[in-house]
Amino acid sequence: MRKFTILLAAVTVLASSPIANAQDGDPEAGAKVFRKCAACHNIETDKQKVGPSLQGVIGRQPGTVEDFKYSKAMVEFGEGKVWNAELLTVYLAKPRDVVKGTRMAFAGLKKDEDIANVIAYVSQFSPSE
Repeated sequence: MRKFTILLAAVTVLASSPIANAQDGDPEAGAKVFRKCAACHNIETDKQKVGPSLQGVIGRQPGTVEDFKYSKAMVEFGEGKVWNAELLTVYLAKPRDVVKGTRMAFAGLKKDEDIANVIAYVSQFSPSE
């Protein structure tokens, strides 16, 4: 319960911060940041790699891409949630802290600007919110 409270507080703080909005990021800069993700994730197609396709990630429930085998931790994390700028902001900073037991090896993005930029970039491949 304590971890959930901390996560909820972080999401609340970030939701009111300027980096939480995809429109505050630079999609072109985000495309460059996304290169770190591209080894494991597609964005331009729905083809799976080591990780699920991120095409249409904004507005999708975490852990629900069809035919992708998620960790139990990610499936449980995704229950009742939808990927949006606020949740991605928290997750991209420290994925393994947000989803204990995830198989994703990526440690996270250190710079708030990189997070905002990559969210702006992936938002281009998702239906409008």
